Amino acid sequence: MGATAGAVWGRTEQQDFRSRVRGTLLGLAVGDALGAPVDGLGIDGIREAYGAEGLVDLAPAFGRRGAVTHLTQLTLFSVDGLIRAQVRRDTGAWHPPTDLHRAYLRWAATQRDWGPDLRRKDDGWLAREEWLYARRDPSKALLLGLADTTMGTPEAPKNPGELGPEAAARSAPFGLLVGWEPQLVVQLAVECAAQTHGHPTAYLAAGAYAVIVHALALGESLDGAVQRGFALLAARPGHQPVSDALQHALGAVRQGLPGPERVAELCGAGTAESLVGAAVYCALVAADVRHGLTLAVNHDGPSAATGALTGALLGALHGETALPPAWLAELEGRPTILELADDFAMEMTQGSALHGPGGSSTGWLARYPRA
Repeated sequence: MGATAGAVWGRTEQQDFRSRVRGTLLGLAVGDALGAPVDGLGIDGIREAYGAEGLVDLAPAFGRRGAVTHLTQLTLFSVDGLIRAQVRRDTGAWHPPTDLHRAYLRWAATQRDWGPDLRRKDDGWLAREEWLYARRDPSKALLLGLADTTMGTPEAPKNPGELGPEAAARSAPFGLLVGWEPQLVVQLAVECAAQTHGHPTAYLAAGAYAVIVHALALGESLDGAVQRGFALLAARPGHQPVSDALQHALGAVRQGLPGPERVAELCGAGTAESLVGAAVYCALVAADVRHGLTLAVNHDGPSAATGALTGALLGALHGETALPPAWLAELEGRPTILELADDFAMEMTQGSALHGPGGSSTGWLARYPRA
């Protein structure tokens, strides 16, 4: 698996890219945090708890306002794995799915251990962030898929019957590989999704979601990004459920005012393709980020996953400055998310100055070891 040579990065392009990277990661985390308190509640329960309008502001979950779930945790490890893949490329060892799998195993250790193990010298800085060791309702599929060191592949996937949305939600960072050809972004997302979610619908939904983010990060419209997803899915066996869900989302935009019933109908049984479709719908009809995210979490479906998927789309589309500042102020882990986002943007735009044949930054290699 390879990548195309990136464009020459001017200052304006670097600033725009960094804003979209920050927007994607912060948007996903904010959507996740907004949905966490009502995850598993139906719309009637949400209204009973928060009033007729439903949940319109951050509320306590896991003992605090602004707490994120495992969806944000895993997404951060996706970013960590992507940076480490770029760093390891200098060694001639270029297989990003393996680097992502190692990153996900580092996340799995956070769900078993009390805190960082400083004896593991190759963990890098992210795995030493103590707040990430909180266990935030990870699904059985994630824990089983990463319970040993065997890496699932599309040919021999882990959990081959698993249709959940978790792999799609952690795939937003793959879309930020703006120097890659879109078909390679899809392939990477598919291969990494199969490590825990082995049903073709689940891993193709992850691929479709990643390439939609990819188009948004390159400045395309959301509608254009979805059309790109259709075109790249069409050649892949088993794509029809994902294509149908996206088509359903586009059709729903023309069917009257958005509301909980429409979003719940799109979410269906809470499977990956349905939630990706619901997220696309919420992002398409959003008057602004706040409106899109409140729409994404106030319904009968899985609120945290729909919020996270929607938030990453809106963040990639509009950049970090469009996100509600009062929500960002209370967001758990915001310093870590910003630090990781900026590291990713720096690696993608200036990686050759950080490591390579001519010499490497010892500080960078301590943060992202090649091992």
